[in-house]
Amino acid sequence: MPARTVTTARQERLGAELRKLRERAGWSIREASEATGIAQTKISTMEAGRVGVSEERVRFLGSQYACGDAAFVDALVAMANERGRGWWEEYRGLVPSGYLDMAELEHHASSLRAFESVSIPGLLQTEEQIRAIFTVTTPQLSDDEIAARVRFRRRRQEFLVRERPARYDVVIHEAALRIKASDSNVARRQLLRILEQSELPQVTLRVVPFAADDFAGLCYPMLYAGGPVPQLDTVLMDTPHGGAFVGAEAQLSRYRGLLCEVEKAALGAIESRDFIQSLVQSM
Repeated sequence: MPARTVTTARQERLGAELRKLRERAGWSIREASEATGIAQTKISTMEAGRVGVSEERVRFLGSQYACGDAAFVDALVAMANERGRGWWEEYRGLVPSGYLDMAELEHHASSLRAFESVSIPGLLQTEEQIRAIFTVTTPQLSDDEIAARVRFRRRRQEFLVRERPARYDVVIHEAALRIKASDSNVARRQLLRILEQSELPQVTLRVVPFAADDFAGLCYPMLYAGGPVPQLDTVLMDTPHGGAFVGAEAQLSRYRGLLCEVEKAALGAIESRDFIQSLVQSM
């Protein structure tokens, strides 16, 4: 099987998990090759996500690496069996590749927990809010490029209304609610959209007000995507250099703790809706 010319974050994650299994077994690539009969170069490319892996090979490696967690191996098998092209692949070359990785992460998530400090979450943005954001933040984009990004983000929002939607628990800081991407009319309609979406049974939306006590805060947005098993949870951090995917167990634990602290500082769901409604009325 030829090596991939483009690898996705999910393909790289599968490879990384195979590498972790090998390392937990205490084997180098050379030792794994000798024990399994798989060429060292093949193991390296699999662990880099540069080639596909069959279900049989995943189960074989799990057995050879003495992994006794059947649910985890089954989850890796499911990842390996993903051969179809997701809807996001239609946009490859039209939007940054990181956008595609985010859409793929959301698509496969069993749940989402998010915190936004200065921006409205993309899954809750109105079309005019999306357009205003890209127009202001990336003025070098052409009208066609902006239109593609708007369509892509709107397509991502189908996550909230798909046939079997996952839980979406989101905390938004008051700063994000008050910052205007455009004029007051756009901002007001955006707040109304948030209120509308917060009524969906799978959505829990809460607000951290400026008046919150004991809130050190986070200076960056965070998305915590639940996997089919906890070991495959993923954190997506928004950094100045683009999105960063985190899957190490210690880091996942750290970010779960940070989200818990943010949620402690937030208003309850009903109080948050009342808070946003008061902002609407003040406009």
